[in-house]
Amino acid sequence: MTRAQLDKKPGDVAAMFDSLAGRYDLMNDVLSAGQDRYWRRAVARAVGAAPGDRVLDLAAGTRCPSRAFAAAGAHCVACDFSLGMLQAGARKPAARVSFVAGDALAVPFRDQAFDAVTSSFGLRNVVDPDAALAEMLRVTRPGGRLVICEFGHLPRRSLDAIYSRYLAAALPFVARRLSGNGEAYSYLAESIADWPAQRELARRIAAAGWRAVRWQNLTMGVVAVHVAQRPRGGGASGPV
Repeated sequence: MTRAQLDKKPGDVAAMFDSLAGRYDLMNDVLSAGQDRYWRRAVARAVGAAPGDRVLDLAAGTRCPSRAFAAAGAHCVACDFSLGMLQAGARKPAARVSFVAGDALAVPFRDQAFDAVTSSFGLRNVVDPDAALAEMLRVTRPGGRLVICEFGHLPRRSLDAIYSRYLAAALPFVARRLSGNGEAYSYLAESIADWPAQRELARRIAAAGWRAVRWQNLTMGVVAVHVAQRPRGGGASGPV
């Protein structure tokens, strides 16, 4: 079985997602009890794609929000470094959506190429999230938007500890029966527990140069959508 470790070596992460691509959408639906669809609708609202906008969807996966952005009239690039995930997504083509292999630490686009950059459940799997946030800033036009959807932490520490123990036991158990790869979902549970809480992630987004950083908790904080803007005239926002 293929799984990554918390050192998040890119080759290991890509291989793990390659191995999950075939049943990734089904697993998301089952493990989230259908909440993943609600989370992705929230991302689409936060991005607010308009006709003619250029949107970069990093770590786009298979059933990516890219199609929602394109339905609004935007031109969307679905970018992922897992070729298996890209191939699975490309089997469901959509107008104004292109699929590109690329690394979040070296996005293969020119400076200020996009009106909005978004990533859903991808930043947590990057070996250097701070460098990825800076790279997202580079390819976003002044005044453009950043939308990050990631797992969060519950506001009460005692509840968050219980939730973490539940994930560590339940995710591999269910995944082993549905996909045969419980080890990969052990990594998922570990990476969620290791990920910073919402306020700390907001601070790191601001430290990368973004301003007007804010977030919205979804499903009691199980997931949070962080939104920010690239400064129009330079400079970054202070700590949140």
